Amino acid sequence: MGGSAVGFKPAGGIRKAKQALDWLILMKEELGDRWLRPARFRIGASALLTDIERQLEHFATGRYSAAHRHPMV
Repeated sequence: MGGSAVGFKPAGGIRKAKQALDWLILMKEELGDRWLRPARFRIGASALLTDIERQLEHFATGRYSAAHRHPMV
């Protein structure tokens, strides 16, 4: 009973970097590393970009920027 692998793209409600990490951990633990590649797994949440930008700024400067400073808001 051989099947073909398809990709997975969770969407809706993924707005924070921590939520994206939860999905990455779930996919890795349940399906393995090869499912973490873009050909098999993508997160469909453009609102997530703002939070990732804010997290990177916090990492670099120690301060969060205001969400309205980012174009995806």
